[in-house]
Amino acid sequence: MLRIYGYAGSINVRKVLWACAELDLAFEPEDWGGSHRSISEPLFRALNPVAMVPVIDDAGTIVWESNAIIRYLAASRDRYDLLPGDPAARARVEMWMDWQVSDFNNSWRVAFQGLVQKNPEHQDPAEIERSIAAFSRMVAIVDGELAKSGGFICGPDFTLADIPIGLSVHRWRSLPGEKPQFDHIELYYDRLCERAGFREHGRDGGA
Repeated sequence: MLRIYGYAGSINVRKVLWACAELDLAFEPEDWGGSHRSISEPLFRALNPVAMVPVIDDAGTIVWESNAIIRYLAASRDRYDLLPGDPAARARVEMWMDWQVSDFNNSWRVAFQGLVQKNPEHQDPAEIERSIAAFSRMVAIVDGELAKSGGFICGPDFTLADIPIGLSVHRWRSLPGEKPQFDHIELYYDRLCERAGFREHGRDGGA
């Protein structure tokens, strides 16, 4: 059986949990990271040399890095609706996934650490304000794409790209304080809430 190493409070682990829901995959969770077993232990480093969650073991195939994991799961189960076989269509999905894990993620890191996680190392108001502004710019990009895409980030149908993008949108909506209003983001969020995997691992899974 598929085994998932990580903890459900991690946004990157929640990508994998949501993907499993979309794929109707049974799995065995094993808690590592956060307040659970240390990812510095040799047992975990043997699975992932960079010592980060999540990691999966799929009948002996070990994969780490959240976006790589969900790509692997969709591809190995021939879910072309989520990850197209056509190279151009697949590249469109992967562009948004890679952008989420780079520019989008980096924009909200300071604001989330300071305002939600109350990390004492991220309490500079000016830095938090800059992070919120950067986050707002990224969300505006998503809103603009949704205005012309037909419902989801890559078009009228849900794809694998909506998992990382959707979780970042959820984080945006969870961030306290005043933020710009984005009408297409709100409609997108409502569509995501129609999916059981997002309701469990996005909306109700944590910030």
